[in-house]
Amino acid sequence: MQLQTRSADEPMTTFYRCCNPDCNHNWLSRSKLSNVANVAVPSMAARVSVENLSSEILAVGYLKSGSVIALPTDTVYGLACDATNSSAINRLYAVKCRNENKPLAICLGEISEVKSWAYIQHLPYNLLSALLPGPVTLILNCTTNGLDKSLSLGGKVGIRIPDYPFIRHLACGLGKPLALTSANLSNEPSAVDISGFSSILYKIPAVFDAGNLGENHSASTVIDLSEIGHYIILRGGAGFTKTVNILKKFGLQNKY
Repeated sequence: MQLQTRSADEPMTTFYRCCNPDCNHNWLSRSKLSNVANVAVPSMAARVSVENLSSEILAVGYLKSGSVIALPTDTVYGLACDATNSSAINRLYAVKCRNENKPLAICLGEISEVKSWAYIQHLPYNLLSALLPGPVTLILNCTTNGLDKSLSLGGKVGIRIPDYPFIRHLACGLGKPLALTSANLSNEPSAVDISGFSSILYKIPAVFDAGNLGENHSASTVIDLSEIGHYIILRGGAGFTKTVNILKKFGLQNKY
């Protein structure tokens, strides 16, 4: 919802009200959004094809500036920002109208980076290589690497390495993890094309377009692998059956 106000001697100011009653970001002005990480907020997101030869360079530039961008993954479209930039993370929560008590996953570019953010010594050898890259979020005990509190819960962190080169290249180009969530308002359906999240395009500077990602609107499967020898299914999603079969192949047992 938006409300435009103006006094006789002031320019038009637009305020946005989140439609989610659980959201703590009830009213946001465009000027306030612009001040987060000093990023200008356009009236509508620039649309850039991922086929554009400069798309990755442009996307990394937005991320370095503290922006939140929309981009394709191996499941649905996502919203991403620099996971080490607290102002950018706050803005991502505001864009999505997400409850601040719901942590975001971090997206990495390479499997070798997982050990920098989570403990993996207890996992069977080559398990990560069998699961990743793929449509799965792995919940692991996080290391003391200074993650923002919004990226961890109960000492655990969600790790994503999508089977989609574009987003992995961005994480590598940024040299830092991406904070990642689905591109939709909180509690609304995930989107496989840009029209599915048109209501938030005025809140972000750019969307990187890969067209329709397919008919399956499922987000990633979420599996807790923080305990030795066990897995816990937190959310079934894309690649669920394949993921469970891999876990069983490596001798892990469903805790519940």
